[in-house]
Amino acid sequence: QVQLVESGGGLVQAGDSLRLSCAASGRTFSWYSMGWFRQAPGKEREFVATISRSGGGTYYADSVKGRFTISRDNAKNTVYLQMNSLKPEDTAVYYCAAGRYGSSSEQYDYWGQGTQVTVSS
Repeated sequence: QVQLVESGGGLVQAGDSLRLSCAASGRTFSWYSMGWFRQAPGKEREFVATISRSGGGTYYADSVKGRFTISRDNAKNTVYLQMNSLKPEDTAVYYCAAGRYGSSSEQYDYWGQGTQVTVSS
């Protein structure tokens, strides 16, 4: 089992930045690729970014490419999502997940509870 706890969400204005963190406990963190997903009200959960076990590989949704950066610190069992130039359409609950490298939610076995990000215009 892997337990994931997200933090760092909040209310910001368009153009601002936020950094989300996801702390993992349980099984060895470095065994898992990590992903970030988000779900806006009335919409399905969507892929945001993923990072490989070593951190050497990353992949982003087109909607966040160039604005968001995923990173991880295996010594701290933590994955991060740096979000810059935030837009109102980035408003959602953001979830981190542990599993296999990829953009499908089906590739992830463990999920956090989520952290709310709200971007005002």
